[in-house]
Amino acid sequence: MVYGNLTRDPELKSLPSGVQVGTFSLATNRVYKDKEGNKKEQVDYHNIVVFGRQAELVAQYLKKGSSAFIEGRMQTRSWEADGVKKYRTEVVADRVQFGPRSAGAGSAGTSSTVAKGD
Repeated sequence: MVYGNLTRDPELKSLPSGVQVGTFSLATNRVYKDKEGNKKEQVDYHNIVVFGRQAELVAQYLKKGSSAFIEGRMQTRSWEADGVKKYRTEVVADRVQFGPRSAGAGSAGTSSTVAKGD
């Protein structure tokens, strides 16, 4: 489970089978105090992949800066490019819950949940 803000607009593509695939990146922030008591902030970035109707809804309703809560599983895939093996770790989303919208994007404080298979 991760909660954060989109760092870019979702991208929507179709597989040869016709299934929609959506990808986006989510930033999560952590605020803590170091040994000297100074406030520090750490940002981590997560690659998110969604499939089917859920991918369509994410592409339609989320944009850069939107907040979202993601439930899913971690997956690392690999491929070879120019003789070099590359790796990418992603969260394959089972459920995406949209965070509150800003006042300019609709009614504030609303959220929506999209589960896999909906």
